[in-house]
Amino acid sequence: MESGQLVRRPAPSAGSEPGVRGGWRAAFYLVVVAFLERLGFYGVQGNLIMYLTGPLGMPTAAAAAGVNAWAGTVQVLPLVGALAADTRLGRYRAVLAAGVLYLLSLGMLTASSALQAALPHSASSPPSTSPAHLTFIYVELYLLALAQGFHRPCAEALGADQFALSDGGDPGSPAASRSSYFNWFHFSISWGYATSTTVLSYVEDNAGWTAGFGACWATMVLSLAVFLLGARTYRAEEPVDASRFVETARAWAARFFRRKDATSTERLLDRQPEEVKGVVVKLLPIWCGAMVYAAVTSQVYTLFTKQGSTLDRRLGTGLVVPPAALQCLISFTFITMLPVYDRAFVPLARRVTGHHAGVTTLQRIGAGMAMSCAAMAVAALVEGRRLRVATAAGLVDRPDVAVPMSLWWMAPQYVLMGLAMALADVGLEEFFYDQVPDAVRSVGLALCLSAMGAGSYASGMLVSAVDWATRGSGESWISDNLNRAHLDYFYWLLAGLDALDVAIFLYFSKRFVYRSKGEL
Repeated sequence: MESGQLVRRPAPSAGSEPGVRGGWRAAFYLVVVAFLERLGFYGVQGNLIMYLTGPLGMPTAAAAAGVNAWAGTVQVLPLVGALAADTRLGRYRAVLAAGVLYLLSLGMLTASSALQAALPHSASSPPSTSPAHLTFIYVELYLLALAQGFHRPCAEALGADQFALSDGGDPGSPAASRSSYFNWFHFSISWGYATSTTVLSYVEDNAGWTAGFGACWATMVLSLAVFLLGARTYRAEEPVDASRFVETARAWAARFFRRKDATSTERLLDRQPEEVKGVVVKLLPIWCGAMVYAAVTSQVYTLFTKQGSTLDRRLGTGLVVPPAALQCLISFTFITMLPVYDRAFVPLARRVTGHHAGVTTLQRIGAGMAMSCAAMAVAALVEGRRLRVATAAGLVDRPDVAVPMSLWWMAPQYVLMGLAMALADVGLEEFFYDQVPDAVRSVGLALCLSAMGAGSYASGMLVSAVDWATRGSGESWISDNLNRAHLDYFYWLLAGLDALDVAIFLYFSKRFVYRSKGEL
């Protein structure tokens, strides 16, 4: 093969012929693994802001910015894991490495939480956290992020690899099965998300953080065991040779930056199929649109949770709902919508459009982005009402007292955000998986996740900037006392940015040319 050309995808490993390995049987193991992995991971992420502002005593704005920065890293590190998988390890071994990192990081987090709880402190205030202890906690969290960086793109891509590529567009074709796989993969992780944000957040709030983090560690043990149990069924591919991968990347870079000293490389690149030329330029507008969308949805894990902590969270007599528990509504929306979308909407739309997935991935993504804009508008209206109720009840300067307004007022914004994610998140992952060369499918998924990570970084910077800008003119919009803050103004700002993002996304999506003619 000539230098600079794309490496052809290797043949499946021995024993991986269709009918022996791969297909839905192998994908089922990976769907179960995804459920258990998300259960353990979101047991930390879903309630992290409460851990930082509670036992660790961090201010709200600093904790929100810290969680956004960590969440951004969580989504960017899949680029590292995907590159390692596609050039050296292979997807199977990358998932194994992720399992080991998960057990190490969650074990360390459980131990540090136990040590923190053992420190002497009064009932009314958390124990003081030393800089060394706080640094150690951040090391644990970023090690957890690295584990997720190896697991998420590689496990999902390994599942999609179980369906051989085909140009067929009929409902039983591998292309249709692969599209259905992405829906069911997200159906599974939604159950993991729902379980973690209800059961594990309840354990953390009532039985203690050590018990909660220990439960997360136990689910990762089970996840690794199930993954190994299905090893004989997987259709696995060997990684691309690293030197050839680098040559290809350099060829893309030379074409993208139009380097004057790269004429020979460009000559080689010109021999590649037309579909791989300008791949970076083609995907960049979609990536940027996804970044803005992710900045909006990042509020689910931070400010939505803090907003809920101020409301009346009593359920019946005695039971107090954890503030992070409403995140389960996003998962329940996923769980309800994805089977309906896959089994009802897609066949109906297929009859009208002739497209194997009913609608194109970009149409699905655009609908999700528009739904997230509606979710932020509803969140702003609900927060405006919460502030009025707090003022009427004389609780403006009493942030420790629950506002006499039910937590369930926030349910619509979570449901709308769930609809947005069911459309956009699944669509984005399928889009980036399909629109990159076959040899680097893990990198394609990692590009999608990196857009989400960049959105989290952007959200953290926006939170810090708004906090700084509004603090100078009085009370910050994101004050520690949310009864004096103006989260409603911040939500309206995000809704406006999201609306602009949708308009720009529609402009570029109408002009996008897919790699596969079946997507037109």
